[in-house]
Amino acid sequence: MLTQLEYAKNNTLTPLMKRIAGDEAISPLQILRLLKSGRLVIPLNKKHKLKKPCGIGFGLMTKINANIGTSTDKYQLEDELKKLDVAVKYGADTVMDLSVCGNLKKIRNRILKHSPVPVGTVPVYEIAVNAQISKKNLLKFDIDDILDILEAQASEGIDFFTIHAGVTKKSLNILKNNRRILDIVSRGGAILASWIRYHKKENPFYEYFDKILDIAYKYDVTLSLGDALRPGSILDATDKAQISELKILGELTRCAKKRNVQVIIEGPGHVPLNQIEKNVALEKKICRGAPFYVLGPLVTDVASGYDHISSSIGGALAASFGADFLCYVTPSEHLRHPSVSDVKEGVVAC
Repeated sequence: MLTQLEYAKNNTLTPLMKRIAGDEAISPLQILRLLKSGRLVIPLNKKHKLKKPCGIGFGLMTKINANIGTSTDKYQLEDELKKLDVAVKYGADTVMDLSVCGNLKKIRNRILKHSPVPVGTVPVYEIAVNAQISKKNLLKFDIDDILDILEAQASEGIDFFTIHAGVTKKSLNILKNNRRILDIVSRGGAILASWIRYHKKENPFYEYFDKILDIAYKYDVTLSLGDALRPGSILDATDKAQISELKILGELTRCAKKRNVQVIIEGPGHVPLNQIEKNVALEKKICRGAPFYVLGPLVTDVASGYDHISSSIGGALAASFGADFLCYVTPSEHLRHPSVSDVKEGVVAC
C-alpha cells in the first residue's frame, strides 16, 4: 500500500482524499493536487483506523491540536483520557501524547484506541526516559535506540511524529554566537542539544534522516519537523538561530517529499504581533508551502498564567496570514519548558 503522497503523485484519488474533500467542501482533485505539491497533508498511519481523520494545509479549515500526556508531577492515565474527551468535544482536530512518566507504551496505546482524531508524539521523550531508566543517563542513547522507538510507535499506529532534526552542530554554533534572552525552550531541542555536546557528534535525527524516512514511509507517518530553536521570548523572535534551523528544515522537507513522506513544519513560539506575518511568509517560502504548525504563537512575555489568551491572539493572527495548524499552549506547559541545564539534571525523566 502506497502513502497518500505517493497516490497523489500517481494521480490516484483515494477514498481518504475523497472523504477529506467532502469534509472541507472542496473538489477531490484539489485535494489531490495540494497533496502532490506538499501543501497539504493527511496524517493517518496505515495501521490506524480513525473516526475523524483530517487534512491540514492550504485552502482547508485551520486545524487545532491539543496536547495531553503525563508529567513528572502527575501521571494518572484516566485523567489523560478525560482531557482527550474534553479536547475533542470542544473541537480539537488532533491530539499529541507528550507523556514522560508511567508506562509510556500502555498510555500511548490507550490513547490511540480512545482517540477519534489523529494522534502525534515526540519520540525523543520516550527515548530519553528509557535511557534514564536503563542507563541512569537520559543522554545515553544512539541511533539504534531511536529507530527502535520510531518503529515501535509507528507500528502501534501513531499518525505523526515531531522530529527535532534541525538542531545541528552548525545551528548550535549560530545560537552560541548570537546570544538570546532565553537559550532553548524546546524540551526535545534541549535533549538533543545536550546529546550533541555530550557525545560530540552530529544530531542522529539529522545524520540518519534517511533511516527515519524509511519508517515514516512504511507506515505513512507524517513528519512534523520540530523547531528546537524556537524563540522563548519575543525579544529573540526571528533571530539567526531560528532562521538557520528553518533553512535546515526546508532541506529536510525536500528530502522527505522525494521519499513520498508527508511533512509539516513546526514554528514559533514567542513572536510579537508585528512579526507574525513575516514568520508565516518565511516558512512558506523556505519550505515550499509545506503546512505550518505554529505553537501559539505567544505575543507577549508578560502574561504567565494567561498563555491561553496570549496564544489565542497569536494563533488567530497566524491563521489569518496562512498558518495551517495551531497548537494550544497551556500555562503549565509554558512554565515547565526546560533549559539545557535542566535536561542534564534529568527534569524529563521519571
